[in-house]
Amino acid sequence: MFTGLVMGLGRIMAADARGDETRFRIKALFDLNPLVVGESIAANGACLTVETAGDNEYTAYASAETLSKSNLGKLRPGNVVNLERALAFGDRLGGHLVAGHVDCVATVESVTPFGQSMRYKITYPDEFSVYVVPKGSVALDGVSLTVNECGAGFLTVNVIPSTQGATTIASWKPGVVLNMETDMLGKYVLRMLGPWQEAKGQDSKITEVFLRENGF
Repeated sequence: MFTGLVMGLGRIMAADARGDETRFRIKALFDLNPLVVGESIAANGACLTVETAGDNEYTAYASAETLSKSNLGKLRPGNVVNLERALAFGDRLGGHLVAGHVDCVATVESVTPFGQSMRYKITYPDEFSVYVVPKGSVALDGVSLTVNECGAGFLTVNVIPSTQGATTIASWKPGVVLNMETDMLGKYVLRMLGPWQEAKGQDSKITEVFLRENGF
């Protein structure tokens, strides 16, 4: 579990493709020691497991599923990624609950100065629009951001100078592909509402027994 508050940047030192999978060697550009084999670190919002650990450097294996749902397959040596270590119980939750499971890739459509901030319009597959709401949360390349406006297949976010300087966002420009994870709570709420939606136009299947079995 993560918060979407990027701890710092990491540089891709090697990307060893093996069929549809890739082993990455990543060097943290900040103090990430002590690294622990088996721990989870999100790279651009995608949760990866540390395989081997050295001095501020580690390897992690990305499966075919991870590469197919994210922009990690585009990474090459020299590229920089956002890094966040998994949340520990008792840590301050400054962003929002992020699973590190990328839903889809999104694309930067436009970048507009807005005071000292920058406003980004992001497009993504329409089917994920149901999980995005105004003033809700979204993780883009692992960065927790607040949705300003949204509609079918798009959203806008404002990014303040300090966030731009601490993440890869400063390099975002039209055409850049991002990892997008929608709000976890929204997904569960919609899944729980499924039986109610299915019951529309039918005799309701919602009974006291059903509610008790589903935790109400």
